Order: sequence, then structure tokens, then C-alpha cells
Amino acid sequence: MKRLTVLLTMFVVMTAASARTLVVYYSFTNNTATIVSSLAARLPGADVVRIEPAEEGLVYAADGYALGSALIAAIRENPDDASSYPEIKPVSVDLAAYDEIIVATPLWWSNMAAPMQTFLFHNGGQMTGKRVGLIVSSASSGISGVEDDAHRLIPGGEFVSPSLWIRSSQTGNCHDMIAGWLDETGLGGSTGIVTAANDAPVVRCVNGALSVDGSYDRLSVYDLAGNLLVDGADDAPATALAADDVYLVRVVSGQTEVVNKVVVTE
Repeated sequence: MKRLTVLLTMFVVMTAASARTLVVYYSFTNNTATIVSSLAARLPGADVVRIEPAEEGLVYAADGYALGSALIAAIRENPDDASSYPEIKPVSVDLAAYDEIIVATPLWWSNMAAPMQTFLFHNGGQMTGKRVGLIVSSASSGISGVEDDAHRLIPGGEFVSPSLWIRSSQTGNCHDMIAGWLDETGLGGSTGIVTAANDAPVVRCVNGALSVDGSYDRLSVYDLAGNLLVDGADDAPATALAADDVYLVRVVSGQTEVVNKVVVTE
């Protein structure tokens, strides 16, 4: 394992070690999928899981969304009965491996989309004590019903506030909304100061240079659009980062991964 210093032309302030993040989402019209693509670009270390109905080819929009309406009605009538929830394809994910979970879902008739409710009905109990963020896509309706569903299905979750509501008309331009929400909630470890494990590498600024204290296997630097600027397993080239921009520095050492936010100022 190597030690590495990435030279900067400006000094760096504020570092924060990130939690391990899972993004789980369902999308029918692909609005939510577009939102999650933008979110994933800003959280390059996060894992992303898509929920899919077990039966393929369902057209929820047919007959005035009659199928989707019926699914929501069934859940409302018997929310504690597993048979009320539509089947989804098996999902292989170890929820115990994550510190925080972002749930992204459309709104259906003032409630959370039925397939996402199915996933949370069966897995929400494993999210106790984890930080939970909620992103909701809808045409115009308010999202309080979706928030109520999330709290019901994840009773032990530590929900961050506020939830992020992105209207359908805002989907194509959601990048700034997502960035502001991540900064406000701290999800993805993008804000605040967090103490990593004692043996974890530490990213710091020394004499105008970004350096890593401790042995490690790989260092990567991303901008907030998810573009990889530096990736070094042995020696990475010196790089100059623009003033007033924000970058994510990912350091991997064995099984330990630390992601730090760096804000570059004059």
C-alpha cells in the first residue's frame, strides 16, 4: 500500500467521513429513475437497488390507472396483511451493511407507490436505527401521505428532515435540488465532521496540499457531478481544483472506505 499527496493550488477546509449509503427506488414512468441517476452521480460510493414488480408488462396507466388505484386500495384496507401487497422480484441486499438508506418513490393516489410499499413491508424492520431519507416524485399532490407510509413501514428508522419532493415538471432540472437536499440533511456524509474508525486513513490539508495520513490502497477524487478526476492505486498525478468548488475524496484501505468532502477556497 502507498502513501499519496494530491497537490492543490488552494487550501482545503472541512472534511467529513461518510456513512455507507443505499439508494432503493421504484420507477414506473422513469421520472424517479432520472432523479436517482442524478443522485447517484453525487453519491459515487452509494449502492443502488431498483424495485421491480414480479409480473412484467403491467400497464398501471391503463383504464385511468385502474390497476394502480386497486393496489393502493388493497393496502389501505389491510395494511398489516402481507397478501395486500403486490409481489415484487426478489431483492438481494444486506441492509445490515448500510448506515443510511435513501428511499425514492413515485406518489400514487396520495400514497407511496405499491411496489415500494411491498419492499418496505418486508424489509423496513431491518432499517431500525438507520438514517432514512425520502425522495418523492409526483405531478402536483403533496407528499404527506407518502411520508406517513414510510414511517409506518419503517417504524424504527431515524428519518431526516425534510423529505425531498420533486415534481414531474422539475425532474429534468433536479440536480441543484438534490445537491441542496444532501447538504441540508447530511446524507451521504456530505456535511458535518464525523470521526472515522481509529485505523481509518485521514484526509487533511498540510501546507496547501491535500494529503492522506495512513496507509491505503486507492485514492479517488470526484466532482459533485460524479466525474472522476483522479484515480490512483499507486501514484496519482498532481491536480489543481477550482476555487469555490466541492469535491469528494474517496480513500480505500483494505475493507475500510472513507469518503471526505472538500470545499476549495481562495
